[in-house]
Amino acid sequence: MILTKDNLRLGLILGLLGPLAGLVVIYFIKFPALSFKEFLEYFMNDNKVITYVGTLSLLANAIIFAIYVHFDKSQTFKGIFIVTLFYGIGILLLKLFN
Repeated sequence: MILTKDNLRLGLILGLLGPLAGLVVIYFIKFPALSFKEFLEYFMNDNKVITYVGTLSLLANAIIFAIYVHFDKSQTFKGIFIVTLFYGIGILLLKLFN
């Protein structure tokens, strides 16, 4: 089972996939009238949406991180944390230069 593994590579992969899954869920719940391409353009060009969608997308990583902290898989949650920082910095830069 995936929760029994403890390695940095798994954490990095989970950290990359979490926000993407969160982004897709947000798209289907809040923006189903738009095509996915239109949604991404809207996300990239509206500062309020960047904040809203970016934060909720990173919430997926927070949930995964909490699960791995609970099971004391330190290498895995380090990987998740590292990727979450990069996503957060990317969202901040997108917001600043938009």
